Amino acid sequence: LELSRHEAASLASLGIWFEIILMQLLVRHVYDKSVTSAHVRYALTEIADECRHSKMFARMIEKGGAPTYPVSRFHHNLARVLKTVSTTPGSFACTLLGEEILDYMQRLTFPDERVQTIVRGVTRIHVVEEARHVRYAREELRRQMVSCPRWEAQLTRLSSGEAARVFSIAFVNPEVYTNVGLDRREAVRQVKESGHRREVMQTGAKRLTDFLDDIGVMRGVGRRLWRSSGLLA
Repeated sequence: LELSRHEAASLASLGIWFEIILMQLLVRHVYDKSVTSAHVRYALTEIADECRHSKMFARMIEKGGAPTYPVSRFHHNLARVLKTVSTTPGSFACTLLGEEILDYMQRLTFPDERVQTIVRGVTRIHVVEEARHVRYAREELRRQMVSCPRWEAQLTRLSSGEAARVFSIAFVNPEVYTNVGLDRREAVRQVKESGHRREVMQTGAKRLTDFLDDIGVMRGVGRRLWRSSGLLA
């Protein structure tokens, strides 16, 4: 129970970090577009949704009584580089990475009566609102991969593969294990070797990886990075 409480705080912290990145990518995406267009209005709606989600996750961490678990300084700064060089298709590929895997896990969480009530409520709200965001990102990424120049498609494959690798490593902060009194080194070893964890991560990512494969993102070095992340079966 104590481990689960801290893992929930770690995942919520990761979610806030990721959604702050996503909000920045979406603002960049609409910066040069017509401010009265339906496309921009929808993007602004999603930015507002993500802002509320971040506040919701922060309140959940506070209510749970566990500390926040920021990603490592290295990953924090690596994300700064990735979001700076990311182009539009890369931004939407990374959006789907963060949303679809967590969406799969949250769909298992909120119907389960064994799970704490506030956590169930937060995951239910997040699943309902993220359904719109996933559809928007999928449709936009499919269009972008058809129309973007070759160099941009190559950069998208590389950046999404690296983002997948970072995401899988940062999923649960190892400090969690220290804070609940476990041997950190042994706990991390067991996590890395866990067949169950690998199966859950790959099952959660399958719908996404099948889609990315279909539209040409899973090729070359990018595919090798996805495989090294452990998310690609």
